[in-house]
Amino acid sequence: MTLQTDFKTRLASRQARLGTETAFETLAKAKALEAQGRNIIHLEIGEPDFDTPEHIRSAAKQALDDGFTHYGPSPGQMELRTAIAKHQSERQGYEISPERVIVTPGGKPVMFFTMMALIESGDEAIYPNPGFPIYESMIEYMGGTAVPVPLKEEFDFSLDVKQLESLITDRTKLIIVNSPNNPCGSIIQKEDLEKIAKLAVEHDLVVLSDEIYKDMYYEGEHESITQFPDMIDRTIILDGFSKSYAMTGWRLGYGVFPEWLVEPASRLMTNSVSCTSVFSQMAAIAALEGPQDSVAEMMEEFTARRELVAEGLNSLPGVTCKIPKGAFYAFPNISGTGLSSKEFADRALNEAGVALLAGTAFGKYGDDYIRISFANSRENLTEGIERLRKMLVGE
Repeated sequence: MTLQTDFKTRLASRQARLGTETAFETLAKAKALEAQGRNIIHLEIGEPDFDTPEHIRSAAKQALDDGFTHYGPSPGQMELRTAIAKHQSERQGYEISPERVIVTPGGKPVMFFTMMALIESGDEAIYPNPGFPIYESMIEYMGGTAVPVPLKEEFDFSLDVKQLESLITDRTKLIIVNSPNNPCGSIIQKEDLEKIAKLAVEHDLVVLSDEIYKDMYYEGEHESITQFPDMIDRTIILDGFSKSYAMTGWRLGYGVFPEWLVEPASRLMTNSVSCTSVFSQMAAIAALEGPQDSVAEMMEEFTARRELVAEGLNSLPGVTCKIPKGAFYAFPNISGTGLSSKEFADRALNEAGVALLAGTAFGKYGDDYIRISFANSRENLTEGIERLRKMLVGE
């Protein structure tokens, strides 16, 4: 007699605490529909629809020819760490040493390593909700308690500092800030960042500052929480190349760590992925030191799309949309349609052929909203909005 084993029972219990990123699940569903012959407009995935600039691609090819095909140091190539330190020093307005930079395969490892190094059972970490879903997922996976601070429409989806303060307890260890924000396209004003910094110092907290969209502002300029007193030694800056240089598939991110966290994070790199692709790192130097025209051109196009999308969404019955201030996402309120965010997203994909994300993919406070990535052509964005209009009016 053969015993039937349910091998899923062998999984560690912590696997049940691990979430996912719904954008990739929706993309898979959309691709399956396309394989059946359906025409799908992709507004779900968060990546620029531009090619990586030619001079960066050429630098990668040259690096391959030059033999950068072997292991490198776990924290990254010193040439790139130096270029990042120079870039960040110029952007942040204070000196950053290359030794504080760790290059990672994408931005997510910076989140992982920060939480793996800091969060223990019983610890609390405060994160924005709606927010990037991996924040909550990794906090819970490490045995911590994920404490959401709601981003409310009446506050332009920015962080309410008073509410944040009310959530801090003697078990709080980490605060996550993300500006510009995914999925809301909102920003945290300088005066609020300063207040958050004072709370972090007062309560002796560490801050993970996700600044991956720092080059994507439609008004004003980027402000980092590290500019305020005593914040450099308690803040990890998360940044990378995916968004600014249209390099999502290259998997190149980095963290600027406080000195005391560099060695633990480097050890985590060694124990997990050994190092980041070396020839890709050499190409990243060209991204930072080469012409920046592509960044400006991309943002000029995103600015035009932002206006088109906001106007189009606000013309839909039951839909209202605030104009995003950063990144390339719109986060419209769809409560007036009578549909939940999941119902809206499901119908949009299956009936209208428009792939977008339910607001609940970004946390419980995302219900009544959907996220639209306007990293697609103006033609497709216009067509997508018209398809949603027909879906809502029953045509």
